[in-house]
Amino acid sequence: MSTIQDVFVIGTGQTAVGEHWGISLRHLAWKAVKQALESSGLERPDAIFVGNILAPRISQQHNLGTLLADFCGFRGVEAITVEASGASGGAAVRQAMLALRSGEIGTALVVGVEKMTDKVGPEVTAALAAGADSDWELVQGVTAPAMAALIMRRYMHDYGVHRDEFSDFALNAHYNAQANVDAMFRNGLDLKQYVQAGIVASPVNIFDGAPDADGAAALVLSSEPGELRPGLSVRVASSSLVTHTLALHDRRDVLSFEAARLSAERAFQQAGITPDQIDLAELYDRFSIYAVLSLEACGFARRGEGWRLARNSGVGRNGQLPISTFGGLTARGNPGGATGVYQMVEVTRQLAGMAQDNQVAGAKWGLAQCLGSSGATAVTHILDGTNRN
Repeated sequence: MSTIQDVFVIGTGQTAVGEHWGISLRHLAWKAVKQALESSGLERPDAIFVGNILAPRISQQHNLGTLLADFCGFRGVEAITVEASGASGGAAVRQAMLALRSGEIGTALVVGVEKMTDKVGPEVTAALAAGADSDWELVQGVTAPAMAALIMRRYMHDYGVHRDEFSDFALNAHYNAQANVDAMFRNGLDLKQYVQAGIVASPVNIFDGAPDADGAAALVLSSEPGELRPGLSVRVASSSLVTHTLALHDRRDVLSFEAARLSAERAFQQAGITPDQIDLAELYDRFSIYAVLSLEACGFARRGEGWRLARNSGVGRNGQLPISTFGGLTARGNPGGATGVYQMVEVTRQLAGMAQDNQVAGAKWGLAQCLGSSGATAVTHILDGTNRN
């Protein structure tokens, strides 16, 4: 059996998540790319992989790979756009990993970018909803919050969980976001505010869902180690992308994120570690119920008990399993197709000891998992920060 080529993160960059009305898609991406290139010392990547969902519909821009290669000064470099709904950023990282592991390229620039504020109102909602099955779900007027509400209601019914018992996920995310200068919402949140929040799609309230926003994040990946800080490099120990049924009604069990489970299992197997060795995880908490089911799918909690892990700060920075350490999608904001790249940047900075006020003490292993289309696509990466020179 051939040896799998090691891949290292040698540079990171990101913009603040928010409403960037006054900047174009390409300029927003360049801000993150410039940071990543400067931190890596790389002048020109061998290939560029871009994660994005909405540009063709919201920004009237196809072929972002070529657009960014041109704008960033890399004409002639191989570049491609990757779309997998909310998992687009993670899928772009996955494609870069495959190219690097093959030996075909030595360095890759991965960019996640989204401009949701180029349009406002129902047009954005409709574009995001297109990640559902068009013939069987979208035609019925389904939206992403409605899908999450159906799943959450079933979970509450089957396991006897009260809506307010999901509150700890939002409270944890907003607490962590206060220290993240790039977060969209840096305000704290208390239980009273959560309980009294308006309902979006019963039982999902406004704090159970993530705010959609603009943002860009970038990674430089290399087959050769590079120090993110003196004496320490971060290795991508595993990479896995798995799909399941797109339509919710085709799933045998709507309370089991099968793609997330299989993706995590394969990632753990590749990395040669078990869930109890993970020091922090960035999960796809676009909705509170997604965080719950992701914890269960990844093996961090037993079925029907994912919500319990968040009790008593179990998912806080000093808890059993820190999640959403920079605010997650819930408070950092949901930058669409850039989400998976933000997650990788955040885990990398944690393992490199570069998370500042958001630092998880002693973190050596981190997991990043993003989902698309209500869990129909799952991409999991495990990062190793034990590479100390």
